[in-house]
Amino acid sequence: MITRRLLEAPDGRGWQFLAILAAAAVVVPVLNVFVPQSSSFHVTTTTVALWGKYLCYALLALSLDLVWGYCGILSLGHGAFFALGGYAMGMYLMRQIGTRGSYAHPILPDFMMFLNWKELPWYWYGFNHFPYAALMIVLVPGVLAFVFGWFAFRSRVTGVYLSIITQALTFALMLGFFRNNFGFGGNNGLTDFYDLLGFSVRAPKTRAVLFSLSAVALGLGYLLAQAVVRSKAGKVLIAIRDAESRTRFLGYRVENYKTYVFTLSACMAGVAGALYVPQVGIINPSEFAPGNSIEVVIWVAVGGRGTLVGASLGAVIVNYLKTMFTAGMLAPYWLFVLGAMFVLVTIFLPRGVLGLLRRGQHPGNQPSAGADPSNARGLTPPAASGLAGSRASSTPSHSPCVGEGRLAQPAE
Repeated sequence: MITRRLLEAPDGRGWQFLAILAAAAVVVPVLNVFVPQSSSFHVTTTTVALWGKYLCYALLALSLDLVWGYCGILSLGHGAFFALGGYAMGMYLMRQIGTRGSYAHPILPDFMMFLNWKELPWYWYGFNHFPYAALMIVLVPGVLAFVFGWFAFRSRVTGVYLSIITQALTFALMLGFFRNNFGFGGNNGLTDFYDLLGFSVRAPKTRAVLFSLSAVALGLGYLLAQAVVRSKAGKVLIAIRDAESRTRFLGYRVENYKTYVFTLSACMAGVAGALYVPQVGIINPSEFAPGNSIEVVIWVAVGGRGTLVGASLGAVIVNYLKTMFTAGMLAPYWLFVLGAMFVLVTIFLPRGVLGLLRRGQHPGNQPSAGADPSNARGLTPPAASGLAGSRASSTPSHSPCVGEGRLAQPAE
């Protein structure tokens, strides 16, 4: 049932996106591992690692688009969930070093030996086993998002106030992880990794496999997000985005839906962070920096908010430009370019790059510039469909629910 739901979710552009990811997951590793370096078709290991990092960023942007584009929750702290997933993976990789470290201690990482730690902190237990680490990669960001959402959404914190609180959350985590006595490597973070599941993380074949896993994870993340958006609960999420007060008046527990999608999004961001760490070889508190989370928002805006595919595309485009502009004399001007890009896209491309591509394909059938991005995908805003003409029940127990397949039951 779940598999059928996932396969029914993509539209035509979604299948194209999945086909590109599937092709990249196969072709790029083959060109890297099996094609000789002397060939013009050879893909270097550096390029594989770089584009693998882009795919992780694309999954992070997709997770943010799920909550911002479809539920109206502008999170300025999604980088925190990304970093927590990365730290969970980093702790596993550190436990695999063993006696190969500089201090040759079989249990304690080098930074703990340097700081004269006598024993391993309790929260490091279990990270020498990959299944436990994989569970923590999803569980830690998910639990934090659930607890945060439980209090914030039930307090009806919305808009700019919620954005500021999420930014304060990631800033507080950054300060905490900077402290050496917290047991996470302090300012230096976790680095100098050796093995992942018994394979060297520095070997070209391992890098190629990690690239493929990143592409697969992005594809699965897209399928999951599409399944959520196109489900009955997803229509309620869109209703919350378009008319939260009206949705609440109809009897829906808005805070439950928000907590659900926020937690799911955080888990996806944690997976992105876990795949990111072995490919870049380090995780440190700078990943919690609020500026990183704001940059993710720009990725989504550039690609196209409320499109999923556009969010992933925006992450790749912006980070590719960042790679180009941060090399050589243009490096000091990258932030100006990034800011200008966001302003120009907001003014001239409110639906992002993906909206521009759609307008080029269907020039005579496009909504106005101020229209909601979901309209371009064939989704009718609830405020204009079921919610507007519905008769709300006086009690939540008689109100329409998700299982009825529509937002409101029309009067007979």
